[in-house]
Amino acid sequence: MQSEHEDGASRAAALTPEAGQTAEPVRTLPFSKFWPVLAGAAIALVLRVAFSGMPGQRFSAMLGSFIYLAPALCGAVTVYVAERTQRRSWSYYFSAPLLSTSLFVVGTLLVYIEGLICAVIIIPMFALLGGLGGLVMGIVCRVTQWPRRALYSFAVLPLALGAIEPQFPNPEQLSATTRTVFIAAPPERVWQEINQATDIQPGEVGDAWAYRIGVPMPVAGVTESTGEGLVRRVQWQKQVHFEELITEWEPARRIRWRYRFSPDSFPAGALDDHVVIGGHYFDLRDSAYTLSPRDGGTELRLDVSWRVSTRFNWYADPVARFLLGDFSEHILRFYKGRSEAAVAAAMSPGLGGN
Repeated sequence: MQSEHEDGASRAAALTPEAGQTAEPVRTLPFSKFWPVLAGAAIALVLRVAFSGMPGQRFSAMLGSFIYLAPALCGAVTVYVAERTQRRSWSYYFSAPLLSTSLFVVGTLLVYIEGLICAVIIIPMFALLGGLGGLVMGIVCRVTQWPRRALYSFAVLPLALGAIEPQFPNPEQLSATTRTVFIAAPPERVWQEINQATDIQPGEVGDAWAYRIGVPMPVAGVTESTGEGLVRRVQWQKQVHFEELITEWEPARRIRWRYRFSPDSFPAGALDDHVVIGGHYFDLRDSAYTLSPRDGGTELRLDVSWRVSTRFNWYADPVARFLLGDFSEHILRFYKGRSEAAVAAAMSPGLGGN
């Protein structure tokens, strides 16, 4: 049996014109240059369909066996198919998989397997892993005679690992972030706005990155007295709702709460299943506002803590830190705007001011 390398050499020899003959141009089908990219994206999309398990179960799309190996397989298939027609450059080994993995992620959106939030968050990581997978396959194609067998092994590996990986618990990482803002209003006014935030308009909370990628915007946050103590009831767009159970209460000085989510807190389609707050992979632990009097106003500090539990916390936690930090800054600006506007309105002639 001839090796793949010998088969390729034989095909090349058969296409070589004899002496005295004019070489005819090689005919290719339309868009053939894109076939490797399409092949890589298609294989990864099929693998994504296979990894449709529930969070924490076998063949979940959040397993490390999918997150790491699906984009790498996408890149490997891209390079293998390309090498079947002609030798490619080292830059091609890395750059073509960037395109195929991006196309793969877009494909998951088009067939409604994935949501926009997950797609935007994961695409930089997938592109890098796809490029690395392409480089590995490029090395295999150049220095060995068994690229096909290597590719088959590569394709089977995520399926084998996806069946056994859930037996091992995900590592858990706890993190926190802090943001502050100066507000030209007394602490009592800021305190009022924090506990009675109603009719919040999109323009008031700005364009935080979390909102840009599909997280619903806040609508209201109101503190109420209940049989179990003080509870802050929160509403977001898309009928999202949850409660914040207050654990510290110092009027005009400090408020702290932990989050409580119910099964219907996030209606279908409100958030991607993989990033539901309070879910298997991500949770908000608690938040606190601290009000400190300053000359001419108040310093408002917001502390937020969270948990990520994935096989790729090294990537997920910095993403959460960026999004929650940016989110915190926009929320502080909202309270700054409302508090200062209330003070200005109270001081305006004809509105009950001086």
